[in-house]
Amino acid sequence: MRRIVAALAGGLLPCALLAAPAPVAAQAVDSGAEIVRVLVSLLGVVALIFFVGWLSRRAQARVRPGGRKIRVIETLPVGMKEKVVLLEVGGTQLLVGASPTGGLRTLHVLDTPVQDDATPPSATPAIRGFRDILSQWKRP
Repeated sequence: MRRIVAALAGGLLPCALLAAPAPVAAQAVDSGAEIVRVLVSLLGVVALIFFVGWLSRRAQARVRPGGRKIRVIETLPVGMKEKVVLLEVGGTQLLVGASPTGGLRTLHVLDTPVQDDATPPSATPAIRGFRDILSQWKRP
């Protein structure tokens, strides 16, 4: 038993000495260079984010939503996943129902096109900015 323990200790001791890190003298760290390195890396990441954003906007500008002959006039959700869509194709308006399970189904073909209702400017509420809302709260 003693021989086995001695053999194991003799075999493991050199491995342990090799695995142990050698004592290293304290190295001086140049904090100015490290700050510059971190800032350059950070600026590189921020520049990469802006470049990818610019590239994605440019790619989206090339893709046109819809076609030249088909136009979506209005969409109205009627359920969680179902909606009714009013389409115009070559001067003819179609009322189409869309659902994930049933696909698209023509509900009605309109004989006379539906005209957009022009609301008077006084009926639409003016969009207020944050400053207007904040000043309303400050009033006593």
